Amino acid sequence: MFSFIPAIERYPTYQVFLVAVLALVLSGALFPLWIRLLRYRNIGQQVRADGPQGHLVKQGTPTMGGVLILIVVSAIYLGSGEVGKRGVIALIAMLACGLLGFVDDYAKVVHERSLGLRPRAKIIGQAVVAIVVALTAVNWADLSSHVMVPFVGDLDLGILTSTLHLGSITIVVPWLYLVLVWFMVVGESNAVNLTDGLDGLAAGSVMIVMLAYAAIAFRQGNLEVVLFAAAVAGACLGFLWYNSYPADIFMGDTGSLGLGAAMAALAIVTKTELLLVLIGGIYLVETLSVVLQVLSFKLTGKRIFRMAPIHHHFEMKGWSETKIMVRFWIITGILAGAGFALYIAGSLTR
Repeated sequence: MFSFIPAIERYPTYQVFLVAVLALVLSGALFPLWIRLLRYRNIGQQVRADGPQGHLVKQGTPTMGGVLILIVVSAIYLGSGEVGKRGVIALIAMLACGLLGFVDDYAKVVHERSLGLRPRAKIIGQAVVAIVVALTAVNWADLSSHVMVPFVGDLDLGILTSTLHLGSITIVVPWLYLVLVWFMVVGESNAVNLTDGLDGLAAGSVMIVMLAYAAIAFRQGNLEVVLFAAAVAGACLGFLWYNSYPADIFMGDTGSLGLGAAMAALAIVTKTELLLVLIGGIYLVETLSVVLQVLSFKLTGKRIFRMAPIHHHFEMKGWSETKIMVRFWIITGILAGAGFALYIAGSLTR
């Protein structure tokens, strides 16, 4: 994409900057048209009746903004001229889970079911994506099934392995690593989906996490991964202009599931699987708040939080959406920065 500017090919930093800016400009320019189209087609958000009462005014707000985010990221990355196996794996994970989210959004909008797809169907689809990601990472991109534990060393998750022979093709199946990837893809995509309950919350936090993974990949010299993460960050920033409170558009499950899967895939291709817990810690907190709420209610009949996920708890306490959003962004930035610092410290001791 940048061959017409000789200096750009010599300095990867410029490439990363241009990819992020192009994604930002392209998404920022196209979203007004996309919002108009969605309104014309009456593709609006279906708000759950059991959610915060203040969200009822959001009924009918255009949704499925994630479709354009994924299109912009794909176009910018594939046109960057630095497409590689690791970046393609992240792209596949994003698009596959994004497609699953699109089906979910379609069920909500067309059939006016606020809950969308049945949970079982969604989990099965995410599991298939996780299997594809794990097997392509190990067999196609030749990535190790070892997992880096900072300050400790590598943990071998390939000790329980099967080999499948499909004609001339040999597929190695590291079962323990496959289970880990399953948890990562399913868990992270659903966690981002849970977080996408306030205007700007998911888009802003995803952008911050993507910057952390861009920094990690840059240090590793994986330019293809850096460019992918930069494209996602830029596209999210462009979307955020229209998704900030009060939102003109929502990303929908197309965006939240796709971006969550991309996040998990970046942790896999940069071999920082365990650091995802810290870098994406805000999503872990959101998920745990739901799990604890359900367990507490089933076991004791009492709720820990006024409403889960936890961002709704603060909303019910009277915090404004903007205050919750900004504070969660700050927490995300701290956790992402801590994760990057831990990666640097851990890599220096190896």
